[in-house]
Formats: sequence, structure tokens, C-alpha cells
Amino acid sequence: MTLPPATVDEYIGAFPADVQAILERVRQAIRQAAPEAIETISYSIPTFDLYGKHLVFFACWKRHLSVYPLPAGDSAFQQKIAPYKRVKSTIQLPLDKPIPYELVTELVTFLMREKPENQRKKDT
Repeated sequence: MTLPPATVDEYIGAFPADVQAILERVRQAIRQAAPEAIETISYSIPTFDLYGKHLVFFACWKRHLSVYPLPAGDSAFQQKIAPYKRVKSTIQLPLDKPIPYELVTELVTFLMREKPENQRKKDT
């Protein structure tokens, strides 16, 4: 039995070098959209928290990378995600095809807009 990873670096480091590069770029795509988010591990996978709440998760599997939850987005966003397999509120990006990193950034941007708890709290 192996222990779950304690950090995102540890999670990424457990994969082959080619997959590590993909995971690092996904990490950067998320960071681009949510620079204030804090990296953590939740449910044994990389998680980005914003203002004390989980914002987005990603996980790597044998043949695909999952990012979740999926925002509703707009019609243009829905068209962009249409070619990818979706299961419940998860998008699966096949590892044998180019990863759409800009789509990951857009997904996180929509998550931040759609959830009121992800909006910066204004000082009163």
C-alpha cells in the first residue's frame, strides 16, 4: 500500500516524464486563470482552493486527464468541449492527443465567474 501524495509536486512526480510535462502545463493553465488559488491535495488528487473552497481538481489516469467540475460556460465554451468525453461534471482529455491547455484556463475562468463563493470578498 502506498501513501497518497502530500503535495501536487509529489503527485506529478509519480508519473513518467512525458506525463509530468503535461500535468505541469495543466497546473500552469489553472494558475494562469486563478493566480490566487492555493494548491493542495484533496481526495488524493491535485486541487486548487480559492477563498477556502475547492475550485478545480485534476487527475491523471492511464489514457486520459480529468479536470472537474465542469462549468456551464456559454455556447461557445460548450462547442469547445463537445469533442471531449464528459462524465457527470468531468471532462476527460485523452493523453494521446494534444491537450487543450487554453481550454483548461477557460474552464477555470468560468468556474470562478459562476460560483459566487469564488468571487473576491470586498472589504466593507
